[in-house]
Amino acid sequence: MASSPDESSPLDADEQATSLNGEAHDEASTSASSADTHAASSSPEEAPAPPEASDKDAPSSERVDLTFQGDDLDPKLGKAAPNDLNRADFGIIKIDDDGQILFFNQYESELSGVAPEEAVGKNFFTEIAPCTNNRLFRGRFKKGLRKDNLDETFTYTYTYRMRPTLVTIHLYRDSRGANWIMVQKF
Repeated sequence: MASSPDESSPLDADEQATSLNGEAHDEASTSASSADTHAASSSPEEAPAPPEASDKDAPSSERVDLTFQGDDLDPKLGKAAPNDLNRADFGIIKIDDDGQILFFNQYESELSGVAPEEAVGKNFFTEIAPCTNNRLFRGRFKKGLRKDNLDETFTYTYTYRMRPTLVTIHLYRDSRGANWIMVQKF
């Protein structure tokens, strides 16, 4: 039932030696993101002075409602505060290019049984969800990083620390270079 991964990209040694506990299913099409969807529209008389360039990517103090996918995902992730990320009705994990977890939201914590404070600082692929340390999941992540175009959605079965759980995964790299794994349970 697992779909065949893209055979055109060579795998590095750790991908070849990984466990195949997880399975990918029925790959969905990828969607392009639009990074330039947040332009200011108020006149100078009505608005306060524009923020300094260093504040441009700082989280907003206003509430941000996140969606699993969509053209407005990039600016919303840039404005989202930790409370916004924790309010989402799907899992949100922020990782660096090596897979180290920088943020682990409450939904994902409840789904996986791993507390956020236990997950942050650990490697997602090898320490928190080793069932994803394979070419079907981590291989897609690495391929997206190599191409500098990570925006892929696919169905996957989590099998570590839980009974097999079917989820939709959205791997995404935003315009600021942050990597996101979004998880929606069926």
